[in-house]
Amino acid sequence: FCLLDEVDAPLDEGNGARFNSMLTEMSHRSQFIVITHNKKTMEAVDILYGVSMPVPGISKLISARLD
Repeated sequence: FCLLDEVDAPLDEGNGARFNSMLTEMSHRSQFIVITHNKKTMEAVDILYGVSMPVPGISKLISARLD
């Protein structure tokens, strides 16, 4: 599996779309954990995990399966 930490941050919209296509293609052979703030990258994943802090000092894990 591969861990990618904000590798899409410096990409413009066109290269971000190419990155997401490549990630989707490669996900048939490998698992990816992608840390990102990019909404388009989040839309391209199967499962989305997030951490929020609804109350100061208390973190909450959020997950969603995107079918």
